[in-house]
Amino acid sequence: MSDHPTTGRPSVPGGAPDPGAPPVRTAGLPQLSLLLAASCMPVLGSVLIAPVLPQLGRHFAATPGAGVLVPVVLTVPALVLGLTAAFAGVLADRVDRRRVLLAAMVGYSAIGTAPLYLDSLAAILASRVLLGVFEAAIITCCTALIGDYWTGARRARYLGMQALVAAVAATLFLLVGGALGSMGWRAPFWVYLAAVLLVAPMARLLWRPEHPERATGSEGPTAVPWRLLLVPCLVTLFGGVLFYTLPVQLPFVLTAAGAGSAQQIGGISAVMSLGTAVGAALFGKLAGLSPRVLVPAELALAAVGLGVVFAAPSVLVITVGAVVTGFGTGLLVPTMIVWAVDRLDFGQRGRGTGLCTGALFFGQFLSPLVVAALGAGAGGTRPALGALAAVTATVGALVLLLLRRRTEGLTSVG
Repeated sequence: MSDHPTTGRPSVPGGAPDPGAPPVRTAGLPQLSLLLAASCMPVLGSVLIAPVLPQLGRHFAATPGAGVLVPVVLTVPALVLGLTAAFAGVLADRVDRRRVLLAAMVGYSAIGTAPLYLDSLAAILASRVLLGVFEAAIITCCTALIGDYWTGARRARYLGMQALVAAVAATLFLLVGGALGSMGWRAPFWVYLAAVLLVAPMARLLWRPEHPERATGSEGPTAVPWRLLLVPCLVTLFGGVLFYTLPVQLPFVLTAAGAGSAQQIGGISAVMSLGTAVGAALFGKLAGLSPRVLVPAELALAAVGLGVVFAAPSVLVITVGAVVTGFGTGLLVPTMIVWAVDRLDFGQRGRGTGLCTGALFFGQFLSPLVVAALGAGAGGTRPALGALAAVTATVGALVLLLLRRRTEGLTSVG
């Protein structure tokens, strides 16, 4: 017997359906839309409350250590996601991706809205830690389900779309958070109810992918090929640092270069985000290339862009460098995910996806710390970006050497 690529339902030799098997279901636009929407939840957690952090700081000004703890309220979910995504992947492999995803969406809304009634900064911070756990389960299960439901070039295209939608959603959530922030610092937390609104259609339209060996009764845990994942995960960790560098540092660079207003800085940041979105959108067309070609080229783009931002004589040239960097990282993120996911079978996919996703988000958390450390040695933010450009080019050269024997395309045929 063989198995259907998206459901694992058994079929008889020759490709004809087994008369005793349930009807084969094929994933389409409804399933993709739900998985992409759910994938935006960790992005919502990262950016939604950014506009109200000053209000939050004023509200808890009398709390000891508020100056440090208030920014951590924003960043701690990403840290927890990075640390727990691999464990979420174990759960997804051993239990059921669909069930874990539905439970995580409910928990996300319950914990995400907790600051609406919590009255201490410590309690809010604790709720944000728990939120990161649910985010880890959501993004790991969504990515694994995309890998389960689709194969080959279509899988690559949809994983690229996942990165694209997340980039667009980040901009929208910043706008929503700012608009609701005019009603008070608690108001944006109502948006976390969006997750629970998706649960009913997800329960109806998503199904549990069948393990290919379940039908024969020989199902068991499959060892994850850690050596196969080592290079993709290490590059993904570094990619997370790159991905978050300019979104965090660009406002400071632009201000020092003479950008006139917050509106101008916001517009330039939006143009950079557009470059990221274009890179993610184009990924599906390039996914047939070898990682030996794609990854060094993407790192080279990011390095060139950072080098331009470092050396730029004007705001206009800084903008060009930022767009080039955004384009490179927009291509890099889905490349890393597909590189890991497409080489894993069903029984490994949750753990492999969790490990790669965790590396990406942990890298994003580390990004400001890395730039600060480079800046301390190099003499400021822009010299730090120049140093990071050199490191990025070196990493690209190392990847080229490590993958010198890899000639196959990034995606499998399908």
